[in-house]
Amino acid sequence: MQEWRDITFSSRDGLRLYGRHYPAPGSALVPVLCLAGLSRNSRDFHGLAVTLSAAGAGARNVYALDSRGRGRSQHDRDWRNYSLLVEVNDALDFMATKGLHGATVIGTCRGGLIAMMMAVLRPSAIAAAILNDIGPVIEREGLARIVAYIGRIPVPADWEEATRIVYEINKRQFPAVSMEEWAVQARAWFNDDDGLPALGYDPNIAKALSLTNEPIPELWPQFGALARIPVLAIRGETSDILSALTLEEMRTRHPRLDTFTVRGQGHAPLLRDGPTLAAIEAFLRRSDREAVAAATLPIPASP
Repeated sequence: MQEWRDITFSSRDGLRLYGRHYPAPGSALVPVLCLAGLSRNSRDFHGLAVTLSAAGAGARNVYALDSRGRGRSQHDRDWRNYSLLVEVNDALDFMATKGLHGATVIGTCRGGLIAMMMAVLRPSAIAAAILNDIGPVIEREGLARIVAYIGRIPVPADWEEATRIVYEINKRQFPAVSMEEWAVQARAWFNDDDGLPALGYDPNIAKALSLTNEPIPELWPQFGALARIPVLAIRGETSDILSALTLEEMRTRHPRLDTFTVRGQGHAPLLRDGPTLAAIEAFLRRSDREAVAAATLPIPASP
């Protein structure tokens, strides 16, 4: 039996976008919105979403969004619309359609950048954030690696070949991940087209990427907008996108930042292993308590 409900909605410029809802009937806990990386989609969060929505007394509603041009969302005719600002607005509109005010946003890489921009553009939309292997400083080496394969991956002939492709691209950064797990990841990475793998994103997304000799802009002001809420920063031990130095600086600048390092994984952690799931659940419980405490604070008297 399918463990989620399919959601479709129209973006403000008319694209048909797709999302998932993993329901936790009767739950009053803060809901979660999951936002995937550059070429990824809602399927990346399936295991996490099932865990969080079926956690007994701690169960909460989980939503996951396919950004435009990814997963089951419609491709955009204009590749220039594969921009952070457009995708932030899509995510905020999705939240509005589902009544998600004050949600916890779990963002992998680009999804984490979207969370930072949400905190700038609509602070009330986000009550807590989990940044999966992303921070205000993006390492050039890692970005170059991603640029090198986005839009250039061949369409595999079958799921066995799809598994090999995913393994070959990731094996150096994920020495602890088994081939069985890569087979699961291949099903998330590629779309299923009548039983055969198909590309899971619009190749034109590659046109929206640029890597010049200019320094990559740092996003400390956007990260600073998260200072008012609890944040968990997850880093893959072998990540080439989020450095240990940047993670330490994030801890210095954010008074309520928790951190967690995923051993034997790089960019970006799969969010399926036991220790990582436990760290996420513990953080959500703490942020829930903070939200309740903030709601019960007395309103200051007018001067």
